[in-house]
Amino acid sequence: MRKKTYAAAALFAAAALSLSACGSGDDSNKPVADVSAETGSDKAAVVLDKPFEKPDLVLTDTHGKKYDLRAETKGRPTLIYFGYTNCPDICPLTMNNLAVAKKQLPKATQDKLRIVFVTTDPKRDTPAELGKWLKGIDPDVVGLTGDFDTIQAGARTLGITIEAPHKDKNGKIVSTHGTQVMAFSPKTDGGYVLYTDQTTVDDYTKDLPKLVKGENP
Repeated sequence: MRKKTYAAAALFAAAALSLSACGSGDDSNKPVADVSAETGSDKAAVVLDKPFEKPDLVLTDTHGKKYDLRAETKGRPTLIYFGYTNCPDICPLTMNNLAVAKKQLPKATQDKLRIVFVTTDPKRDTPAELGKWLKGIDPDVVGLTGDFDTIQAGARTLGITIEAPHKDKNGKIVSTHGTQVMAFSPKTDGGYVLYTDQTTVDDYTKDLPKLVKGENP
């Protein structure tokens, strides 16, 4: 599998170019995500030469309880994705890819892994809505919601851009967000590997055994 090492400063510029504009609505079966990305972003694993610090986020989980991201995932292999439940394509595809790949791991290894989904649309993604959506994908995924400004600031520390949901000219609610998945090492708690929305189930299946050990894919 192809991979590349980026300097953290360069990653911020690259990450800002990987945005998904997702809309809600039932009047069309066509994907409504408009994705633009850095040239060459079809590479799956991006190994960072300078890992990102895990966001200092305290949000609300699907049970309505406070969830301290750093404390709850300390020393655990962790994958974080920012998206929302009304997204018709990229968000569910990414989460399903992760869920399918996770199931290929031994049960004991699955229990070590933390997959965290942070909503970019907290007004609609209540704890109950998040829980219902994730139940159909993987009920063990940690779903988090909370204040939008807090979520946006946390994503920004990882070079991931998200914008407040708004209505487009057709009246559909649109959420624009970065589509990266960030992997954090259980050894250092640093975000050291990034995946784009081009990453496949096979890519994750090959890489997860190494990620859970804090190794480079």
